Amino acid sequence: MTSREDDTDLGSISTEVRDHILLIGLDRPAKYNGLTPPMMDQLIEAYTTLDQEPDLWVGVVFGHGDHFTAGLDLPRWTADMEVGASGGREGQAARVDPMALGRSCAKPVMVAVQGITFTFGIELMLGGDIVVAADNCRFSQLEPKRGIHATGGATMRFVERGGWGNAMYHLLTSDEFDAAEAYRIGLVQEVVPAGTELDRALALADVICQGAPLAVQATKASSRRYLLEGHDAARAAFAPTQAELATTQDYREGIASFVDRRAARFTGR
Repeated sequence: MTSREDDTDLGSISTEVRDHILLIGLDRPAKYNGLTPPMMDQLIEAYTTLDQEPDLWVGVVFGHGDHFTAGLDLPRWTADMEVGASGGREGQAARVDPMALGRSCAKPVMVAVQGITFTFGIELMLGGDIVVAADNCRFSQLEPKRGIHATGGATMRFVERGGWGNAMYHLLTSDEFDAAEAYRIGLVQEVVPAGTELDRALALADVICQGAPLAVQATKASSRRYLLEGHDAARAAFAPTQAELATTQDYREGIASFVDRRAARFTGR
């Protein structure tokens, strides 16, 4: 039987600003950070804030407690699934989709994962840009064992990052695999000792913040344009994007810092 306390434990998304970095935390550790509809709404709002706030340059997503997330808390999503809803993504053009299937975040998103990282957890991390995984991670895209299939991007991104054979191996068997295997097939970029994954993600975010924010965003946009629209579209945008960047204060600061042989002081303008 589910207790009254369990019925009201819908979890939340924590946010914290550190200089130019927005930390976004899945905060329902007693339930392995299983995602509920209210948490999804808050997650979308956090990503949208990161995208729209000029002084926020990089996002770092993590899970409170011992695990990243066991995925969606399925009983709380049954009604949405039966009518084909998907976490409020459709009809929300002004809001950012954390899985980057709709509107993606213009800012770089780091993801630090640990412990259980199942289903939606994998899709959320693959919707970001760089993943740091603890060496105690347990991954599984096990939707077929629940009578459904992954709809948050896994069926595409496993293929993009790991190739067809690796994708089918894990998607069709619904197996559980570790951080070393996730690294081997390109789902994660670094594996670190458990307990250090968030610090490492923050360190990488700090490195990214040393670059000119608008140039960093243009770099991410160019790569996504190639992925979604192809070679010709990405190439055609090179010159006009570069011309636009050349009008910014950060471009002038970049040139001045090079001439003066000092670290640049970028402002995102």
